[in-house]
Amino acid sequence: MTNAEVPTSQPQSHSWLVRIPEIFEGVAGEVLERFGATSTTRLGQDYYLIKTPKPSAIHESESAKFARWNLPLDHSWPCNPQKMEGFIEKAAQTLLKKFGDRQPQGLFIGQLNPTSPDKYYKGLASNLRGRALQLFPKLDANTVEEQAPEKPTLFCLVGKEGLFCGMQSPRLSNGLYAGGSKYIDQDSPDIISRAGAKIAEALHYLLLHRPPLVKGSHWVELGACPGGMTSELLAREQRVTAIDRAPLDRRLDNRPGLKFVHADVATFTPQAGTVYDAVLSDLNGPPYESMDHVIRLSRFLKPRGLVVFTLKIPRIESVDEPCELFRKTVKTATKAGLRLFAQTHLTYNRHEFTLFFEKVS
Repeated sequence: MTNAEVPTSQPQSHSWLVRIPEIFEGVAGEVLERFGATSTTRLGQDYYLIKTPKPSAIHESESAKFARWNLPLDHSWPCNPQKMEGFIEKAAQTLLKKFGDRQPQGLFIGQLNPTSPDKYYKGLASNLRGRALQLFPKLDANTVEEQAPEKPTLFCLVGKEGLFCGMQSPRLSNGLYAGGSKYIDQDSPDIISRAGAKIAEALHYLLLHRPPLVKGSHWVELGACPGGMTSELLAREQRVTAIDRAPLDRRLDNRPGLKFVHADVATFTPQAGTVYDAVLSDLNGPPYESMDHVIRLSRFLKPRGLVVFTLKIPRIESVDEPCELFRKTVKTATKAGLRLFAQTHLTYNRHEFTLFFEKVS
């Protein structure tokens, strides 16, 4: 056999489902290329079915921050469920056959188009999960928040394109729900602003990485007006020192646990002996200025105190510019004794990422 006839081994390709939010659609091709995608199929609203020889890049590359959620594709059934007789029973039996012996801690099913006004697939996902749970042995996690972040869960997504399933830990998938999003009811007249949904989802997301803060924990919130995040924290029985040059919504007047400081964040200095459990910054303006305020006030954080920081991106025209801004911000925080332990793009974020730090000592 001549050298030309010697077969060359090719890296094994893996099928993966990646969710890239619509707001990043302009750079989705670049992100997927950096994930090593050799083929791409668009599914649903935000999803891309890719084949890649280097799935580690989905979790470890700088571009990973653009993917809200991901899943190894262990089973796919391309079909139109709405037109298939007995779809639920056939799908449930298949899930048991393919995944029952792998002992997932839980089974959660979402939609490929979760915000669609058509409720058919929402009902289908719920009914399919209900039937599958009747067939599976008892699972450890009955609700999403009962999952152990590091143990494998069976996640499925269903839509007009079919059924797509895989097993992975919620932490590696970057979300406790199938698809990664926790949708927050914003129709209530008590909702003060969209920002409240961001901190509500951020606190849910934190369960992937550390226990929730206990009731009565003390937050200092930078740039709190009009008070959407403040309201959410107070509803969780947290204490909040809210700082802003503009007044808070009057609905927050006299709320237990709230101290409002009507001042510029730059001039605010806590009283001697003050200790905070967490710093929250959703400030507008240049990120380096926002981080400078966080660092100055982090001196009043207890060890392992939490920082929830919104990194505002001026524009997203490429992958490199946001990544460079991210690197500079994290480098500055690290020098000041803040350790980045998680990052994500929340459902209610726009051109921004939510970063989670804790104080090293």
